[in-house]
Amino acid sequence: MTLHLTPVRFRDARDYCAMWHRHHPPPVGMVFAVGVADENRILRGVAIVGRPVARHLDNGQTLEVTRTATDGTANANSMLYGAATRAAWALGYTRLITYTQAGESGASLRAAGWRVIAQRPARPGWDCPSRPRDPHGTEHMPRTLWEAAA
Repeated sequence: MTLHLTPVRFRDARDYCAMWHRHHPPPVGMVFAVGVADENRILRGVAIVGRPVARHLDNGQTLEVTRTATDGTANANSMLYGAATRAAWALGYTRLITYTQAGESGASLRAAGWRVIAQRPARPGWDCPSRPRDPHGTEHMPRTLWEAAA
């Protein structure tokens, strides 16, 4: 199967993530999205890139790949990470990060030239009395922080 990059509108990227992402709902915003399609123009995966979720990383020069989702097509995810990296650099950003959950190998990230920056311990969640939040089922999950190589 031959894959190629394709532009994706935010609404379509969100819908694709809602259908194919394993453990998170679609994000609420983005800076850009990119898709990968096959030779028949069938969308096989999307990446959504936005401002970092962690506010201390939101310095105006850093972006975060907040979601990637594929239908399982081989090499689609690593192609998306590579495209997201090139697009972020072309837009003038100097840092691109993402997270994986415990149990995810990160093979697509390694294939796209990303590296592990830190291991983050599990959190009990983000709910607090001053700002109640609904659980998403991803609490108590250790994560790995990755960074795209410059």
